[in-house]
Amino acid sequence: MSELEKQALAEQLHADLLSLYGSPVLTLKDLQKALHYRSVAAVKQAIIRNTFPVHTFLMPNRRDRFALAKDVANYLAEKAFNEGDEIAK
Repeated sequence: MSELEKQALAEQLHADLLSLYGSPVLTLKDLQKALHYRSVAAVKQAIIRNTFPVHTFLMPNRRDRFALAKDVANYLAEKAFNEGDEIAK
């Protein structure tokens, strides 16, 4: 997969995430679904352990953490790109 294909995949994933969740900012519940974590608690544990693969952030006057749909899309495209390289070897 070329860099252009990876970028196109990331853009398509971003558009899909925007249409699914209706916002460029994803909640922990959205992240749990998008990245197939078992539960929101598992997402929280991954964040606490610094093993969550996507940057999360706090927003003023909000309880939980959030992530940008674009960051999730880029991560997924990168993983698909790397996985394809490993299979080809």
